[in-house]
Amino acid sequence: MHSSLHRRHLLQTLAALGGATLISAPALAQSGASAWPNKPIRLVVPFPPAGPTDTVARVVGQRLAERLKQPVVVENRPGASGSIAAAQIAKSEPDGYTLMVLANPTLLAPLLYKKAGYDPAKDFLSVAMMYDIPLALVVNPSLLPEVTDLQKLIAKAKSQKVPFNYTSAGIGSFGHLSMELLKQTAGFDMQHVPYKGSAPAVADTIGGQVPIMFSDLVAVLPHIQAGKLRAIAVGSARRTSLLPDVKTIAEQGISGYDASSWGGLLAPVGTPSAIADRLVREIKEILAEPSTQERLLGAGVIARFEDAQGLRSRIQQDYTKWGQLIRDKGISLD
Repeated sequence: MHSSLHRRHLLQTLAALGGATLISAPALAQSGASAWPNKPIRLVVPFPPAGPTDTVARVVGQRLAERLKQPVVVENRPGASGSIAAAQIAKSEPDGYTLMVLANPTLLAPLLYKKAGYDPAKDFLSVAMMYDIPLALVVNPSLLPEVTDLQKLIAKAKSQKVPFNYTSAGIGSFGHLSMELLKQTAGFDMQHVPYKGSAPAVADTIGGQVPIMFSDLVAVLPHIQAGKLRAIAVGSARRTSLLPDVKTIAEQGISGYDASSWGGLLAPVGTPSAIADRLVREIKEILAEPSTQERLLGAGVIARFEDAQGLRSRIQQDYTKWGQLIRDKGISLD
């Protein structure tokens, strides 16, 4: 009796051990993911506070914290078009506790700086696309009263003996690249006067020092609404609800033209897929909330969800497209 009990106990122990060896590898892989999140999450914004990327991070981060029951700490780490932060995040622990918002300047920084230190397609895990920022081509209506659409601007630019000046938020900024693409596609010339940031460029366009600017709507929408600037075209393939009466560049004869700024959520490569999948589901639901959409719209940003595959293809597509233009034009920040 005693020996049979002993034998049964031994068999149960062996069975339990056998079972443990079978489940140990997946269990270990899942344990970190299933417990996630059990501490605060860092959401890095590679730009200064108060810009569009920062606004999105704070709006989405607040809702994410409420849904995940853990603080989401937005951390601003500006510098070199976001490349300083991106290079650090690429090397961070892939545990789901460090995330970054990618926007166009940081995507394109490795094309503009020789030592950016990361490859946006290979060094990050794409999580989800989060927003679009439409771009607008604006003129100072006092300096160019007769320029009410794109073709009038192009005709006037072609008739100048000395090229018109135009401005943007800086060399390699999305406004700069968008205008260079327009000049190349439509065959006219203008002289770029770069500023350090949108605010001084907008101020000088309103003040009349520079007559034309290509800018994201976040920076210029209030001034368009106040009548200080006139929007003559938007850069995206489709019109924007923020300026429904302003035609796209493509609608005004430059077929196939498409330039819109956007942003998405990235994690370091190696972040467990269970965590990434959970983030995708949460982001999708947050961006579908009318309150989130309204808060973003108030900042000139359009909520736009796409899954990891959508973000990956957008990264590859834009890196190729703008990389070609940057090389063609010899644009560099070094």
